[in-house]
Amino acid sequence: MSDSFWPDGYKSCFNLSFDYDSNSALMRRAPLDIVAQSRGRFAPNTAIPRILDLLDELDIKATFFTPGWTVDNFTESCEDIVARGHEMGAHGYLHEKLGEISMESERGVFLKALDSFEKIGVKPTGFRAPYWLISDRTLDLVQELGFTYDSNFMDDDMPYILKWRGEDTGLVELPVEWMMDDWPHFETHRMTPKQVWDIWKPEWDGIYRLGRYFGLTCHPQCIGRVSRLDMLEKLLRDAKDRGDVWFATCEEVAHWTRKKLS
Repeated sequence: MSDSFWPDGYKSCFNLSFDYDSNSALMRRAPLDIVAQSRGRFAPNTAIPRILDLLDELDIKATFFTPGWTVDNFTESCEDIVARGHEMGAHGYLHEKLGEISMESERGVFLKALDSFEKIGVKPTGFRAPYWLISDRTLDLVQELGFTYDSNFMDDDMPYILKWRGEDTGLVELPVEWMMDDWPHFETHRMTPKQVWDIWKPEWDGIYRLGRYFGLTCHPQCIGRVSRLDMLEKLLRDAKDRGDVWFATCEEVAHWTRKKLS
């Protein structure tokens, strides 16, 4: 795809999203691990306000893929995200591994999560699976429940119309990549901000040069630590300073992609 894929005046797209898990996964995996639970609460207590203030300062809108558990238990922070003009997307209820549960359970996860969003007046249009792990029925549910885009596959660095088993789903796919996810770098491999900068910055430079799509996934309780957030701010300012980068939410990218490819 050429540079002209994006709206007029923009050479490439920088899409920033956050998986606002809080302590949802720990409540499912280790409900009695009190210390682990407290670490998850760093997100609503400290990271989310810090991140939202930075996004306000930079005038950037982001997408927060949020489990229903987070919406139910940290409602005020979710309402703040919406009030500041950001998008919220669906992300399971207790950060379930959808490929490891029954059909009935998976449907229940979706419905319970949507009920949580309804309580704060949000109807998410996008879905991202916890762990980017889906079952062979997930996309059927995503279509059935009225989502317009999906963000789980890793087969491109441009958004596209998703086909599943040879059939057009009608969904826009916003592709992802573990390399552009903060969790494995910082939490699994315990890298420093400088080491992660040395991964993300060259990738961003290349994506910008080619006029393509840079989808960066962060987790508030991870990226919200001061030194890490400083590094993210540096990357965002680098992109802003170029003057022709489209900072768009996932919903905005999906809408534009459908318009361009339909």
